[in-house]
Amino acid sequence: MKFALEVEGFHVQLYSGLLAVLADANLPKRACLVVDYRMPGIDGIELVERLRSQNVWLPAILISGRVSQRLRDLAARSGLTRVLEKPLSDATLVEHIRGALGALA
Repeated sequence: MKFALEVEGFHVQLYSGLLAVLADANLPKRACLVVDYRMPGIDGIELVERLRSQNVWLPAILISGRVSQRLRDLAARSGLTRVLEKPLSDATLVEHIRGALGALA
């Protein structure tokens, strides 16, 4: 996924987990988070909520292997309007990232 996004011209920063993201004092102002729902120790929704509690308001896309209406509702309550089901095509992800970044303009 990283390679495919870089081919599309995106700069991609990978993080090993929640603490690495929270510790990054240099998060770009114009960026889009792509977070998996299932992560060790925390889920993607909680990660976005924690970032927002630290005044990080980057748009975010939640990806999951199983997207249900319940998951969409949980995500929406946290302001995550883009929820994509894996496996997803590179084109779908690129389209959603561009849409999220376009909303920042």
